[in-house]
Amino acid sequence: MTRSPLHRWDALSDAEAQALAARDPVAILPLAATEQHGPHLPVTTDADINRALLARAALQLPDDFPAVVMPPVDVGASDEHLAAGDETASANGTRSIGSHALTVLIRTRGAALASLGVRRLVLHNTHGGNRHAMATAALDLRRAARMLVVSASWFRFPPPPEIGLPDTEWRHGLHGGAVETAMMLHTHPDRVRMDRSRDFTSLGEALEQARSMIGPEGAAPFAWLARDLNRAGVVGDATLATADLGRQLVEHYGDVLARVIRDAKAFPMDRLA
Repeated sequence: MTRSPLHRWDALSDAEAQALAARDPVAILPLAATEQHGPHLPVTTDADINRALLARAALQLPDDFPAVVMPPVDVGASDEHLAAGDETASANGTRSIGSHALTVLIRTRGAALASLGVRRLVLHNTHGGNRHAMATAALDLRRAARMLVVSASWFRFPPPPEIGLPDTEWRHGLHGGAVETAMMLHTHPDRVRMDRSRDFTSLGEALEQARSMIGPEGAAPFAWLARDLNRAGVVGDATLATADLGRQLVEHYGDVLARVIRDAKAFPMDRLA
């Protein structure tokens, strides 16, 4: 079996970490969430998908590629899934450290890497609620630590061509819908309850059909809790998911992630101010 080029930072000795840092590696910080994904998916969905995409990406990198994976952050900024009055955890299984704490965590991890001479960091993210913390921390690290920080979220990658899902599913079904359910059917079929899946229609679709400028995303987004979009806390037609669809999605998004990691290594650091 081909050895993965993605070293685990927490498995390196001090000498090994210093030797790897001297090779100008790409550090990868996995960011996910522990949150409800409706009646058919586990709270580990984002973390499970994160690991699957990273494993696929590793297969596309050369054996001697200088890359290191930091310990994953599996509890992120998931306040949109907390019930009213909850602060850090909810009865539905959601846990959240909030956007500010996540910003500090990313910034601290990045600064520790920079102190050893690591200059390239990819934030590999599988949860939409983490994006604001990522953007703030990335800019802080660019200014204070002079790092290249790349934000890589699969749902912002170009979708695979000719995948066969309706356009509405790509626009409105990204939390517990066909895409995430399919990837889980491929990677962890034992954790999926397809008998509980259904079409979790989003409020965003109704607003779009009414030609409203306001929506969950887009030109004029409004602040929303997950249950605002659908009372089940998820959106999308999970019944469209199949394991084969999930395989295609994991392979595609994992391959795009590998390209991002390669491009981070090739990025001309001398072009940064």
